[in-house]
Amino acid sequence: MIMEIVYNVDEYIDDLMALYKNEWWTNKRSKEEVIKMLQNSTFVFGIVENNELIAFSRVLSDKVYKAFIFDVIVRSDCRNRGLAKILMENILNHEELKNVKTFELYCKEEMIGFYEKFGFKKVEDLVLLKR
Repeated sequence: MIMEIVYNVDEYIDDLMALYKNEWWTNKRSKEEVIKMLQNSTFVFGIVENNELIAFSRVLSDKVYKAFIFDVIVRSDCRNRGLAKILMENILNHEELKNVKTFELYCKEEMIGFYEKFGFKKVEDLVLLKR
C-alpha cells in the first residue's frame, strides 16, 4: 500500500464528504460548503492510500502568531495506525507553520491526552463561541 501526504484534496472531495458524514461535528456539511471551506483554508493536509483519502485536517493561520487546527479526521477502518499522529506532525513541522507562536484546536475530553503529546494544554475559561 502506497501512502502519501497531500496538500490539496480537491480530487478527493467525495472521500472527504464520506469522512465528514461519519463525524458528529461535520455530518451536516454540504458539498458546496466544503468546497468553499477548502478554498478558504490556509493549509490542507490529507493522507491518501490506494488513491483514497483516509485522513484529513486543515489549518487557518496568519503564519506568525496563530494557527487554528480543524477537522482532524481518520477514516474509521484506518484508525489505530498512527495516521492522526502523522497529520499532526506534518502540521506542526510544516515549513510555513513551524515557527507559529500559538496553535489552537477544539477536541472532546477523551482526545485531550492525544493532543497533549504534541504540547497542547487544556485551557479553561478562555473560550468564547458564537454559534
